[in-house]
Amino acid sequence: MKAISRYFRHELLPLLADLKLAIALLIVIAIASATGTFIEQGETLAYYQNFYPEVPAKFGFLTWKVLLGLGLNRVYSSAWFLALLILFGSSLAACTFTRQWPMLKVARRWSYYTRPQSFRKLALSATLTRPKLDALETQLQQQRYLTFRDGDKLYARKGIIGKIGPIVVHASMLLILAGAIWGSLTGFKTQLIVPSGSTAGIQRTIERGALAQQALPDWQIHVNRFWIDYAEDGRIKQFYSDLSILDGGEEAQRKTIFVNQPLKYKGVTLYQADWTVDSAIVRINHSPSLRLPLTPLRQPGDNKLWGTFIPTKPDLSEGLTMLVPDFQGTVLIYGKDGNLVGPMRAGSSFDVAGQTIYLDDLIGATGLQIKSDPGIPIVYTGFGLLMVAVLMSYVSHSQIWALQTESELYIGGKTNRALVTFEREFCRILDRLSIDPPVTVENNVGVEPAAIAQE
Repeated sequence: MKAISRYFRHELLPLLADLKLAIALLIVIAIASATGTFIEQGETLAYYQNFYPEVPAKFGFLTWKVLLGLGLNRVYSSAWFLALLILFGSSLAACTFTRQWPMLKVARRWSYYTRPQSFRKLALSATLTRPKLDALETQLQQQRYLTFRDGDKLYARKGIIGKIGPIVVHASMLLILAGAIWGSLTGFKTQLIVPSGSTAGIQRTIERGALAQQALPDWQIHVNRFWIDYAEDGRIKQFYSDLSILDGGEEAQRKTIFVNQPLKYKGVTLYQADWTVDSAIVRINHSPSLRLPLTPLRQPGDNKLWGTFIPTKPDLSEGLTMLVPDFQGTVLIYGKDGNLVGPMRAGSSFDVAGQTIYLDDLIGATGLQIKSDPGIPIVYTGFGLLMVAVLMSYVSHSQIWALQTESELYIGGKTNRALVTFEREFCRILDRLSIDPPVTVENNVGVEPAAIAQE
């Protein structure tokens, strides 16, 4: 055990705390994250075989086999990416305990100066003849310094929180990493296409963490209504889904969602991600209503088109082709010869080949992306703490020493940042001690001293 402890302290911790290792890990994580952005994540095997064929391979080497073998189709939940995050977190923790924490302990330790010569080593120093140590202590306390005194010796400091800031930065980054890892291990993601008026449950997942609960949510999603707002030029402005969450057969929550306005229920978030035209409600002469499913047809670019077959004979030997270019209600009807019979709108009818075709309605379907990420609250907490820590790190840690002799008062101080601001504060303190004649501050770091006005 002693050998293991010695190896951990003297070999492993210094290696993990090495700055070069931390920078190298950060670069690798950044490259991996960029790769996950460039390569489509969570798609089907057929998708990768189609877009990343073996011949010709993209960039000469990237095929679907290489992509899936390296886990590049699920970068953020892959074992090697999580291992990188854990190693980087270990490096941050090691740096905190081997460097930042000892530096904070050193900042909290102090000693009195007992010799006048010691003040010349400080960034700023001055020698006064008339003021007393009591007056200086009062001035320092008014400037919110924490003072310590032992007879004719005094020490004061403020801004110790600036030394705590780097430790809190590391702690917040560890929280962010922990949240990302926990979310990858315990969360899941899936997609659903649910027609308007229908109810669906979460039966399968696209991505699922290794530690995710075996049972998927037992509540269901009911789409009360789906609709699209179009601009005057025909472009889509926004699409909406009026959703109800059915838990135990009862409506537990209802909300209309749209892009960037999701619904959240029991740690699961439902995003508005896509849409499609699901089916058409038609009647032929006096027949009952027929719900004909619409099939997406491949189109160049981002254009969408759906089609279906309308039978005009009971044996399905003849019929019409209906094409739906959008969800605005206008459809195109083609005869069996492939010629356009005519356009029509939902709620209207037309006669063709001695039969009357009624188009009662077009049924839309909403595309939902459903995600559960238990690590999000941890990540948000880490980011909030990080912002606080950055502000803490800007606070200067200032220290002042003083020594009272029989004839003179020696004062000196230093700070870790904002030296000019500290010098002005140092000079104001001396100025308020009613110095007569004026005193020149000795600047030992090459900064021009501020003049002290004579009261």
